Amino acid sequence: MVNYDPSARLPSSKELPDSDDTPVDNQLQKSIPDLLRSVLAMAWADSMDWFFGIRMGIYYDPGLPAIVPDAFLSLGVKRFYDENLRSSYVLWEEKKLPILVLEVVSQIDRGEYSTKKAEYARLGFLYYVIYNPFRCDKPRLEVYKLVNNAYELLNGDRVWLPEIGLAIGMERGTYLGIPREWLYWYDEQGQRLFTPQEQAKQAQQEAQEALRRVQLLAERLRSLGIDPDSLT
Repeated sequence: MVNYDPSARLPSSKELPDSDDTPVDNQLQKSIPDLLRSVLAMAWADSMDWFFGIRMGIYYDPGLPAIVPDAFLSLGVKRFYDENLRSSYVLWEEKKLPILVLEVVSQIDRGEYSTKKAEYARLGFLYYVIYNPFRCDKPRLEVYKLVNNAYELLNGDRVWLPEIGLAIGMERGTYLGIPREWLYWYDEQGQRLFTPQEQAKQAQQEAQEALRRVQLLAERLRSLGIDPDSLT
């Protein structure tokens, strides 16, 4: 956990660097968080008290560089402050720890199972999610929960997160035209939340069905000698 002296002069988010100049190792490290964020943006469209950051610096100590997970989710904070959005996530300004951090493992070991795991536990992030698409003999998705200051592995390919009100899991699907295994959010009944593309497709199908019903009704009226246009 982190604590700050309220009388100390701490740098603001506008004064801190907004990048650690570390390149993203592969496309999945951006695409997977993008999917998770886009689904939340639709599921929680009317809620303004959450934030999902992607490759954004989290400042937890004014004397140290930011940590930059592939993604993180915070609850109970403003979704955005102004039209310029956040440049970084500064804990002494936000006053809320991220509730979940995500790392998508690349072919280069960046300490996801060791140093990062220990650091995130020390900072007090409740959930730590690791997705490793390159694993064959071990689970590709691991979800840890902080219990007594240490991470405990939660079982299953789909894990319910009661503090968030959603489950996170993996399954094959198509996102941005790419068929593969993706991470998704699920509701309490285990139903997967739609991506924006899936929701748009469903809305289009429902509109086509509604139009077809109208056309069938018009044909039925005409068969009975009634002009449907005269009813409008």
